[in-house]
Amino acid sequence: MGSSKIKQMVRGLFEIEPQERMKLFFLSLLYFLVVGAYTMTRDLKSAIFLGTVGKEYIPWVKVISMLSLVPAIFFYSRLVDRIRRYQLLIFYSTVFGIANLIFAYYIGHPSIGIPNTDAQPGRLFGWLFYCFVEGYSPFVVSVFWALANSVNSPAEAKRNYGYMVAGSKLGGMVAAALAWYIFALSAQSMSPYLTHVTAHQMILVISTLFLALVPVVCILFIKTVPGYLMHGYEAAYKLEKQKSIGTKPSVFAGLEMFAKYPYVLGIFGMIFFYETVSTVLGYLRLGVAEAGAGSISDVSKVLFEIAFKAHFVGFVISLIGTQALLSRLGTRVCLMLIPFSMGGILFYFIFETSPDGLKHAFVIFTALNYAFLAPVRESLYLPTIKEIKFKSKSWIDAFGSKFAKTSGSMFNVFAAKMGVAYMLPVYSFFFATIVGLWFIVAFFLGRRFERAIAHNEVIGAEEEVGEKNTV
Repeated sequence: MGSSKIKQMVRGLFEIEPQERMKLFFLSLLYFLVVGAYTMTRDLKSAIFLGTVGKEYIPWVKVISMLSLVPAIFFYSRLVDRIRRYQLLIFYSTVFGIANLIFAYYIGHPSIGIPNTDAQPGRLFGWLFYCFVEGYSPFVVSVFWALANSVNSPAEAKRNYGYMVAGSKLGGMVAAALAWYIFALSAQSMSPYLTHVTAHQMILVISTLFLALVPVVCILFIKTVPGYLMHGYEAAYKLEKQKSIGTKPSVFAGLEMFAKYPYVLGIFGMIFFYETVSTVLGYLRLGVAEAGAGSISDVSKVLFEIAFKAHFVGFVISLIGTQALLSRLGTRVCLMLIPFSMGGILFYFIFETSPDGLKHAFVIFTALNYAFLAPVRESLYLPTIKEIKFKSKSWIDAFGSKFAKTSGSMFNVFAAKMGVAYMLPVYSFFFATIVGLWFIVAFFLGRRFERAIAHNEVIGAEEEVGEKNTV
């Protein structure tokens, strides 16, 4: 059954028009590089924060990282109005690549970096590194998706997003496997030159190499793919072409869309519910990783092992399930399948609370997000105006996502105070409430999406018309 599915996927890939296949290749390669770089740094932030500051301060660093991203979002909103879509990805991949090298240097500093094993809240390096890595998702991963959504039509998304996500999972697998191997070697002290310090530095340098290739691929992408394949959702493209030259851009446009369009709030809800639950499971996962660790490298090794497994499962899901479900069931039904499937994983976790059970739940939960939830959620941006695709999305993926993580962290603090005796009812009630609200939002959001596509409607078009009338 599995081999026939793969053969069908490969056959479908060659049925795509050659120029469209070229576009898919470049987008998949970009996503491979972006996710590879992100995978390298994402779990490092947790391990380094545990070693320099301490696990008990994780809920608080999530609050601080959320607030620190606000000025960065305003700067991003200014950039959106001044440079082209692909240039945004080039700019942020370059900035984060350079920052990687700076942090790699200070990781080895005897008092600032991880050679100093005295974990205490005054270690500024741990806080800064955590906040820096938290910016990867909204300003690198999110910018890639904004670019992809602006050049793909709804039909192309159904055909190709599964392939594109599979490419990203390969990038995640390569990055996680490489990091896992490096930390395993450093933990075994196989070489005097590969200490736990140099292992962390190597990971950041390799992440920079991934990011250094992003501008090259972006330029090849723009020069190779024909312009007519870069329109995306045609109705939105025509609307953008008709915009008045005198329209004044606003850095607050992304926030204004939340108040004007329930659809945007619905997209926020989809990421809020996932990130809240993921934070709860992720906090418990850190406890498992830290419990059997003798050093920061041991913690990193366990985290990258889990990351590799999540990317591998995600790769299988994206190849066999994502495209088939999107094509056969449509976006609306797929949206409702998300809370249903996530609820099943949480139900398993409630009754299987062993460390291995938690690892399995986290791997499957994360894999479903990578391979299914993310492409379905991102396709919701297709029938929207540029301000929603880029500016509102930046608020959702940065401030909104971090707000969700903060909420999950506050629940972790509350649950810890309740004690083991109340764990089952507390977690059961929390997860049931989240999944129930998640399903309701998914139902109405999917209905609104299908209505927009059926009527060739652009969500947010009223805003564009209003702006033109004031010029």
